[in-house]
Amino acid sequence: MAWVLTMALIAFGPKFLWDNNDTLNLVGILVNFLAGIGMILANKKHLNDLDELQRKIQLEAMAITLGIAVVAGLSYSMLDVWNLISFDAEISHLVIIIGLTYLTGTIVGNLRYR
Repeated sequence: MAWVLTMALIAFGPKFLWDNNDTLNLVGILVNFLAGIGMILANKKHLNDLDELQRKIQLEAMAITLGIAVVAGLSYSMLDVWNLISFDAEISHLVIIIGLTYLTGTIVGNLRYR
């Protein structure tokens, strides 16, 4: 939750809370980065606390997600580099693909190991 809040702060703060101040922007990005590290550590602890089956389901979902993110992300980037798409490749599109892939992988894993 802290990471999401700091991401929202740095995404919208320069426009709505302060006048695009480089110092405040840098501080916001650093705080977001540190919150992200905290999120990663909390996720690692959560995974270690799961039982073996849930850990297996999560690992499989993460493996599929990583593979799709790398392959789709690089392909998407190349489409943009070679102007084969009429819009700019945005990281938000890749984040959506990652989220949907992970969600699908988790659901399929839970259904498979019922």
